[in-house]
Amino acid sequence: MIASMLSLGGCTAMSPDACRGAHWFGLGQRDALVYGLRPQIDQYAEQCARHGVQTAEQEYLAGWYYGERERERRMAGSEP
Repeated sequence: MIASMLSLGGCTAMSPDACRGAHWFGLGQRDALVYGLRPQIDQYAEQCARHGVQTAEQEYLAGWYYGERERERRMAGSEP
């Protein structure tokens, strides 16, 4: 599961296995914290719908908000 999450780059298409095994909170957190992206849940939902998989939007967004707050905290700590 984690391996499939880590193999996903910011805009990489999700395979059926990646959609089914996604850790949505962690994916959202990674998108915000590591990549500094805006929420990508709409893209994931579209990709996973093609494979008959429904995304966990609330879990993803909870992870994204957590990651975004952490990214902002880290950036604020690096200011002179």
